[in-house]
Amino acid sequence: MEVSIELTMSPLQDDFESHIIDFIKALRASEFEVLENPLSTQIYGDYNKLMPFLTEAIENSISKQDAVLIYMKLVKSNRADYKPHF
Repeated sequence: MEVSIELTMSPLQDDFESHIIDFIKALRASEFEVLENPLSTQIYGDYNKLMPFLTEAIENSISKQDAVLIYMKLVKSNRADYKPHF
C-alpha cells in the first residue's frame, strides 16, 4: 500500500535548526522519494517499508533533543506526482 506522509519537526530548544537539518538529511538519504517546502517535508513510499524507517529516523532524532514536537499527516496513496488543476 502506497502512502504519502507529511512531517513537520519543531524542536523546543535554542539549537533547533541543526536538528531539523539533520532529520531532513536522514530522510533524503533513504530509498524513498522526499519533497520539501519551507513548512514541511513529504516522504512517499510503501507503508510497510516506510513506517519502520520513519520509526528509526524519528527515534534517532528525538533522542538527541531535550524537547521536540513532530507533526505527521498520512494519506493512503502516493501523492508525489500531484499537480494542482487550477
